[in-house]
Amino acid sequence: MSLHSPSQIAQSIKLFAGTSITESSRRDLVFVDFVGLCRSKNFRKTRGHHRPRNAQRNHILGLARNNNFASSINSVLEVHRAAGGSDPRFSAPVQEAAHLDDILSERGACGVGFIANLDNKASHGIVKDALAALGCMEHRGGCGADNDSGDGSGVMTSIPWDMFDKWAGEQGMNAFDRLHTGVGMIFLPKDEDLMKQAQAVILDIFNREGLQVLGWRSVPVNSSVVGYYAKEAMPNIQQVFVQIAKEENIADIERELFICRKLIERAASSESWGNDLYFCSLSNQTIVYKGMLRSEVLGLFYYDLQNEVYKSPFAIYHRRYSTNTSPRWPLAQPMRFLGHNGEINTIQGNLNWMRSRETSLESPVWRGRENELRPFGNPKASDSANLDSAAELLIRSGRTPEEALMLLVPEAYKNHPTLLIKYPEVADFYNYYKGQMEAWDGPALLLFSDGKTVGACLDRNGLRPARYWRTVDNVVYVASEVGVLPTDDSKVIMKGRLGPGMMIAVDLTNGQVFENTEVKRRVALLNPYGKWVNENLRSLKAANFWSATIMDSETILKRQQAFGYSSEDVQMVIESMASQGKEPTFCMGDDIPLAVLSARPHMLYDYFKQRFAQVTNPAIDPLREGLVMSLEVNLGKRGNILGVGPENASQIILSNPVLNEEELESLTKDPLLKPQVLPTFFNIRMGVEGSLEKTLSKLCEAADEAVRNGSQLLILSDRADELDATRPAIPILLAVGAVHQHLIENGLRMQASIIADTAQCFSTHQFACLIGYGASAVCPYLALETCRQWRLSNKTVNMMRSGKMPTVTIEQAQKNFCKAVKAGLMKILSKMGISLLSSYCGAQIFEIYGLGQDIVDIAFCGSRSSIGGLTMDELARETLSFWIKAFSEDTAKRLENFGFIQFRPGGEYHGNNPEMSKLLHKAVRQKSESAYSIYQQHLANRPVNVLRDLLELKSDRSPIPVGRVEPASSIVERFCTGGMSLGAISRETHEAIAVAMNRLGGKSNSGEGGEDPIRWNPLTDVVDGYSPTLPHLKGLQNGDTATSAIKQVASGRFGVTPTFLANADQIEIKIAQGAKPGEGGQLPGKKVSAYIARLRNSKPGVPLISPPPHHDIYSIEDLAQLIYDLHQVNPKAKVSVKLVAEAGIGTVASGVAKGNADIIQISGHDGGTGASPVSSIKHAGGPWELGLTETHQTLIENGLRERVILRVDGGFKSGFDVIMAAAMGADEYGFGSVAMIATGCVMARICHTNNCPVGVASQREELRARFPGVPGDLVNYFLYVAEEVRGMLAQLGYEKLDDVIGHTELLKHRDISLVKTQHIDLGYILSNSGYPKWSSTVIRNQEVHSNGPVLDDTLLADPEIAKAIENETVVDKTINIYNVDRAVCGRIAGVIAKRYGDTGFAGQLNLTFTGSAGQSFACFLTPGMNIRLVGESNDYVGKGMAGGELVVTPVENPAFTPEDATIVGNTCLYGATGGQIFVRGKAGERFAVRNSLAEAVVEGTGDHCCEYMTGGCVVVIGKVGRNVAAGMTGGLAYILDEDDTLIPKVNKEIVKIQRVVAPVGQMQLKNLIEAHVEKTGSGKGSEILSNWDKYLPLFWQLVPPSEEDTPEACADYEQTAAGQVTTLQSA
Repeated sequence: MSLHSPSQIAQSIKLFAGTSITESSRRDLVFVDFVGLCRSKNFRKTRGHHRPRNAQRNHILGLARNNNFASSINSVLEVHRAAGGSDPRFSAPVQEAAHLDDILSERGACGVGFIANLDNKASHGIVKDALAALGCMEHRGGCGADNDSGDGSGVMTSIPWDMFDKWAGEQGMNAFDRLHTGVGMIFLPKDEDLMKQAQAVILDIFNREGLQVLGWRSVPVNSSVVGYYAKEAMPNIQQVFVQIAKEENIADIERELFICRKLIERAASSESWGNDLYFCSLSNQTIVYKGMLRSEVLGLFYYDLQNEVYKSPFAIYHRRYSTNTSPRWPLAQPMRFLGHNGEINTIQGNLNWMRSRETSLESPVWRGRENELRPFGNPKASDSANLDSAAELLIRSGRTPEEALMLLVPEAYKNHPTLLIKYPEVADFYNYYKGQMEAWDGPALLLFSDGKTVGACLDRNGLRPARYWRTVDNVVYVASEVGVLPTDDSKVIMKGRLGPGMMIAVDLTNGQVFENTEVKRRVALLNPYGKWVNENLRSLKAANFWSATIMDSETILKRQQAFGYSSEDVQMVIESMASQGKEPTFCMGDDIPLAVLSARPHMLYDYFKQRFAQVTNPAIDPLREGLVMSLEVNLGKRGNILGVGPENASQIILSNPVLNEEELESLTKDPLLKPQVLPTFFNIRMGVEGSLEKTLSKLCEAADEAVRNGSQLLILSDRADELDATRPAIPILLAVGAVHQHLIENGLRMQASIIADTAQCFSTHQFACLIGYGASAVCPYLALETCRQWRLSNKTVNMMRSGKMPTVTIEQAQKNFCKAVKAGLMKILSKMGISLLSSYCGAQIFEIYGLGQDIVDIAFCGSRSSIGGLTMDELARETLSFWIKAFSEDTAKRLENFGFIQFRPGGEYHGNNPEMSKLLHKAVRQKSESAYSIYQQHLANRPVNVLRDLLELKSDRSPIPVGRVEPASSIVERFCTGGMSLGAISRETHEAIAVAMNRLGGKSNSGEGGEDPIRWNPLTDVVDGYSPTLPHLKGLQNGDTATSAIKQVASGRFGVTPTFLANADQIEIKIAQGAKPGEGGQLPGKKVSAYIARLRNSKPGVPLISPPPHHDIYSIEDLAQLIYDLHQVNPKAKVSVKLVAEAGIGTVASGVAKGNADIIQISGHDGGTGASPVSSIKHAGGPWELGLTETHQTLIENGLRERVILRVDGGFKSGFDVIMAAAMGADEYGFGSVAMIATGCVMARICHTNNCPVGVASQREELRARFPGVPGDLVNYFLYVAEEVRGMLAQLGYEKLDDVIGHTELLKHRDISLVKTQHIDLGYILSNSGYPKWSSTVIRNQEVHSNGPVLDDTLLADPEIAKAIENETVVDKTINIYNVDRAVCGRIAGVIAKRYGDTGFAGQLNLTFTGSAGQSFACFLTPGMNIRLVGESNDYVGKGMAGGELVVTPVENPAFTPEDATIVGNTCLYGATGGQIFVRGKAGERFAVRNSLAEAVVEGTGDHCCEYMTGGCVVVIGKVGRNVAAGMTGGLAYILDEDDTLIPKVNKEIVKIQRVVAPVGQMQLKNLIEAHVEKTGSGKGSEILSNWDKYLPLFWQLVPPSEEDTPEACADYEQTAAGQVTTLQSA
């Protein structure tokens, strides 16, 4: 929630006043609280009325005195888009693949936490505290359309027997036998009769199981506090008490209850009311109270929670922020075991594998009743619910909760120096289970309890914050935000944080707290895992590559033709991978038709697009954070996961999934695996009809039989000595998918692994498809043969001899090819935020464009194919069209070039072709309407290229004169240009586009990398079209400005300074880019000129990388926080979020709207101007037509459409595109490539080489001089487009664009026949969910969304501060701060920057804050701001600071040791461009990430310290985590290493490590530590200074190449008499 509701502040202040926690109840507690992101769909945001902040605060302090629990109930809802309308939880155990649509509809974000008493003493205070802490996380929740329904909140406690006994007495019943009684908390149907039916079913099953139902209790609730939508869906809430007389052991009692619940769910699934029955809990130990309620309402809704007799020794609580807006009570958390905050990215694969396990699971504890436990997963439930049920199954089968979570969510143990050396038994545990349970991978913070143990663990990446602290009276708190409960710092004896993969557990029965390694060692020592692994797990030995070709060149050619290779595939893909060892790069987007629309045959892979992470979960950075990733894969049978024994480890381990021929050979001979080779050819002698489908079912039967006969490895092979014209190969992807799905359906998938031995696989995308649909490994025999042939060819040999190409051996060429494939696979996994190939295998992380349902059901079951497409027979014909080329007489003697990548005459049609750019240049340069109409005609006659070409516009109105249509000048205001960075394109192009857009009143986009302030003022010195201010441009006019109205904030934060933000009209957060969604950007070093480096605060000539994730957006509420920060620093600028079309984008967009964005931009996959790997350009992202439709309709269904402007871009070329986008719901329209073409681009497509022939995309002076464009050309182009739009509106009979936006009824199917299929279905695009309540113009003209009343406004209103800013004088202030005060100082910084620039302010604001600061404290500071925080802070401290000074220090005389305490959160100093920060204490993960110039001293950090740093200086006088200095290309780091453990933690790819030898460096280090001691009173710092000679040799200096010659790093530096600096050559 971005607004401070009064109750929120009430909560936090009341807590600080200490009224809710009595001293007695506070003893012996473990308090854990995490706030982060869970999952759900389609969000909303509150808009409320607010009193001025001070009035609010006073009112609240009054409340705190009255001890009134909550002053305003202001809550949020979930409105479900009932796709199938059915509730997740109940389905008969039919084996079906998990469906992507079900999974996508559930995503979200949360706050979680727990409290536990170490003496296991139950008290009501614990329950009260849990509810109080929930109220302090309201800003991490979301609110719905009625501003009153909650996304969900709940608590799990032990069973309050005293309260139930009291109730039983009132009913005249006996007190409960606590050992033998189970309590069920049940949601039942609302309708009385249906409820009675449901109760009858429950009763019947309990009776059949021999359990006695003692009674039903109607749970007392106050329904007046429930929001409107939540009330609509509110169930009847009942408790049932049952006696289990026949069992004595708690575990057996719990198992009996578990079986009963499963049987009841199964019985209910066939009833009409089945979806309305849900067990929150049914247990002898724990109970869950939850609902669709805002967190502060939970305690008011359930009267039980207010009852003083309700006592518990622990409580887990959970607050949900969901992107799904349908009120579904069961989706609130905690679940039955877990409170989960995060996102499971591999959920589809996890569900499929769990389903496959159903037949093989058995354990003696179930006494032969395993069948009754099925199914084990439910695709319609949320990922949290499924993870919970997997954990529940393991725990009920006898595992401890800690063991179950280590198994499901393992840490990244492979590259972990300390773990492998000190705790090898833990690594053995992970190795043993790696091949049996695929990790549930994704950002996650999990709290768990079975009533006896309470604990928490973090995912392998540490992408959710988690802090803990412990007090004198033995209380441990764990929290993702500090400040959610008041603590007296003088009583705190320890402060720390959970790092990546860490776990903490509290054993309630023995009153002990176990930290990470203790927990894991106890679990790992339960069995001799090391022995089992060593004796049974075998590694496949790497075999040599062949050193000669095995086929002659004619045979190779014939195979390549038969399997669909083109000369581009061989030359641009295979050969460049073989010579360079990396994927080829290309540029300017993907402008060929989708495979299904193309007239040319495509390989099956081309119908698949990779899915990628955006917003609800982060991508991973494979370049710099690859240490959490692994491509290892295990082959062989997967044993029974419920049993433990040496036989389960009997598998073969591959280091990666790419096999060469020798390795495959050794696997085929393996006696234990009993491999079976299945040839994949289909027979067309009897005709093509039905032949492919028949063969597939035979193949599946053969696979089935092989597995039943004990084979553990199926090798699907299209290798044959001779090709037969009548027996074409089945597309290998189809074969793998079909066998995989068939084995799942028959419960055999766990018994065997699948390998593809194929000619039809050579690019990274193709490997990813095969693995994603079930193959464990691939042997690409024809690609390897092609590499050998290339290396031995005369041409290659000659080029290597003449030095035109680096020399590689024949083995090296094949190694390079495999290396490129592996790097590409890492990239593809990381886009979706998946770290392990074993979790990606079978996870089906793709969407399909152009295959019909019959193909999908057989081989790709569960993947989304939204437009339908080819039938099985049509696919067979397409396969055949390649195959016959190998047999016809007139086939060319060399491979055909299909022109899929580069345009060529006679090849595939490209949208941006030379003909088009010639016609466009002619029209805009001659300003000729007839030339523009020829251009229009060219576009109208093109072959079908994009989905919108299948549609036309039809209106039932009669045409009107053009004169009545709104003028072109108001239409062009809706136009924007794409975010092209200055650096990727030349200064001339960038400025010409900006000038043109400003003349029109449209908007240009700065792209990444800052902006030169010289561009912000209107020109007044123009003579004859030239201006001395911008001397390189022509065609200027007085009054032109070259500023970009939209300023971009991307993940690299290059050039993002307070002044840059303060001067923006709009600020765009680039989450993903059309050309390569889910990946980072890269500017090659040769394009980083001195000018570009100055704007980006980096070094000339050093390549710049923007990481794939924004390091401050790991979740939806992190994005809401960044939006809040930007609204804070510039409250007048609208904030837009740029997303790329993919399935599920509607869900994401709802979340973004609820996160308070003003604009959402949807990019199509075909856009993109930057350089990217070919496979990314071609195979990720979807058409904007589908993305826009889904976004527009989802927002309307959730009542959010009025809150945001929708902007769309991707391949726009004309007015027709604009009208199409308008009819599908867009308000504004973006033009990228075409704007570059209009200013002179000739589509040479060599942007990434810096050799652009017309100076559009080059930084080379001599080429830039050729730049032909003038701003007037672009102005002409956009006016023509607007006139075209006017003409079409007149033709349709409408006067303004407003009247057609969202009116899909204007779209009709065009009568056009496609070459491949007539089965495309665009029904989704043509559907309609209604219209917004406001017109598009009203939506576009609404006020910027506000952050509500903030502390900064109060400070700016203070006359002394206002005067100091106005007159540049000094002021001192002290202010109290709470965790709900976020982005404090940001707005003050914005005011100063707008007025004085980044360095011009001469005054001083000395502000001291006391307390726990909220997120983004002291963001975007400018020089002259000296900020001191006494207390502690959360994530993103000092984000983007450009100057000033920031000091964070604990209160005087704390009881803990400051240097051991974590006092600031994760990702501090992200993108800082100046200033100094001193922290007395430790920081979290990613300290100083992308720091450009700030100097910092800190007393310890987490993982990834100094990542991507390009300047500045960081001093760490304590311990650091792993992966230090990854991607650090500038600046220096000094790290104290007292116990000699630093070296293995440093990422040595770029920096070199040396002692501090240069005198200048020693001075720099000493001066910074002296300043640190002076400002913070650091004990550790004082000790270092007083023993300087002892400590100096213990420091390491980390030096990137660009700093090696600086005086700080180079001992031989010496100043000459003249004062010039020279470097002495050392002898």
